[in-house]
Amino acid sequence: MLEKLGITALNDMQREAGDAILRGKQDVVVLSPTGTGKTLAYLLPLVELVDAQQDVPQALVIVPGRELAMQSDRVLKDLGSGLRSAACYGGRTAMEEHRRLKEVKPQIIFGTPGRLNDHLDKGNISPYAVRYLVIDEFDKCLEMGFHDEMARLLKKLPGVRRHILLSATEGAIDHGPLTIDHSWKRINFLHKNSPSSTVRSALPLGSSMNGQCSMVNGQCSMVNGQCSTVNGQCSTVNDRVTAYVVKSPVKDKLATLRQLLCSFGDQQTVVFLGFRDAVERVGDYLRREGFAASVFHGGMEQKQREDALYKFSNGSANVFVSTDLGSRGLDIPDIQNIVHYHLPLHEQELVHRVGRTARWDKQGRTFFIVGPEEQLPEFVDCDTEEYSLPSLPREGLGVSLPQMATIYIGKGKKDKISKGDIVGFLCKKGGLQPSEIGRIDVMDRYAYVAVSRPRFEQVLRLTKGEKIKGIKTVIEPVK
Repeated sequence: MLEKLGITALNDMQREAGDAILRGKQDVVVLSPTGTGKTLAYLLPLVELVDAQQDVPQALVIVPGRELAMQSDRVLKDLGSGLRSAACYGGRTAMEEHRRLKEVKPQIIFGTPGRLNDHLDKGNISPYAVRYLVIDEFDKCLEMGFHDEMARLLKKLPGVRRHILLSATEGAIDHGPLTIDHSWKRINFLHKNSPSSTVRSALPLGSSMNGQCSMVNGQCSMVNGQCSTVNGQCSTVNDRVTAYVVKSPVKDKLATLRQLLCSFGDQQTVVFLGFRDAVERVGDYLRREGFAASVFHGGMEQKQREDALYKFSNGSANVFVSTDLGSRGLDIPDIQNIVHYHLPLHEQELVHRVGRTARWDKQGRTFFIVGPEEQLPEFVDCDTEEYSLPSLPREGLGVSLPQMATIYIGKGKKDKISKGDIVGFLCKKGGLQPSEIGRIDVMDRYAYVAVSRPRFEQVLRLTKGEKIKGIKTVIEPVK
């Protein structure tokens, strides 16, 4: 299965987590920084535990947001395990999801707490065969006020045998208001639903947890009889990430950001800001300057957010301007640069922002744009270098566009359209070569396709009014 994802071997954390989930009987907490593959750490053993012959939900995965639900669902499908899955989240009608659940008969369901409660209340999801409950980003779920929703959810799952909690925030372990012990009591389900209130596996990668065992309900979390500490030291920035300070001569950092992005060429870059209106302002500015930029924040409609994410993940946009909503759960493997237009206010924000780059064993860079009255926060504990911006005049700084552009096709799986059908259509009607077609995502009623940017206008012109498999459809650019 790993070969289908382009992965040759698991890391230490994933092997230890898999061993604890498969061979143990107790509940498991997995603590590891972003980019280390926690989704696979629980999905791979879960695939072995779930019975593919049963057409009922056997595992529920609670996530704090729709993007993580969609992404986790896609990872499982890409594994090609033979298991069926579904993602349930707000922003679309529960009736639409109900129809999907009846059709697919998923064995694993990913969803937000509120939407899962809704489906359980209506009888759309049967709780009786659910044996495994996963809470991904459990610290974030608590921060976002999902405690009551999760408490209600757990009461509806009488057959759960194992609980698996995952977090990338090492601060949830040993400092701040959410220690593991405190979080566990706030979730308040083990005391009622499990014969043991002890977490047996705590697997932080890159943290010694201040040299002490992680205490849960007064007991030490153990892996094979020993405290789990992997690779030694705690740091807010991965050692495969090089950190730079970029000085802005004025408070408004737009011109500095433009220079910085131009110095990156066509590399994939995420720019983080603290506010939605600031994201829109910066995104509008960059698009006027000629950049292929996507914007992403919680105030956008679901379709807008999906469009923005697809364009960035398939290489049609090389700049992703986002609030901290984009710092969790988005697993795009080849992001080279993280830019802090607004400096992070808390250590957790920094950890999750920087975690978008240097995924798995890759290298990455992070850039702090510092205004004339700003200084780096004290929790930035890594070595930094000053980054020299190009000294070329403004008109000499070229904007590099990505190689691909995205088109929307208004037909999908429900219309019996496959990836092969789309490739054939674009080659025959759009005049493309297979090598000029990139990532294709086929949904129930529509599809996204990345095509060579130099051939983009040609494709739109040649396919206008044409039929795919004898069906007339809409073909338009994703803006």
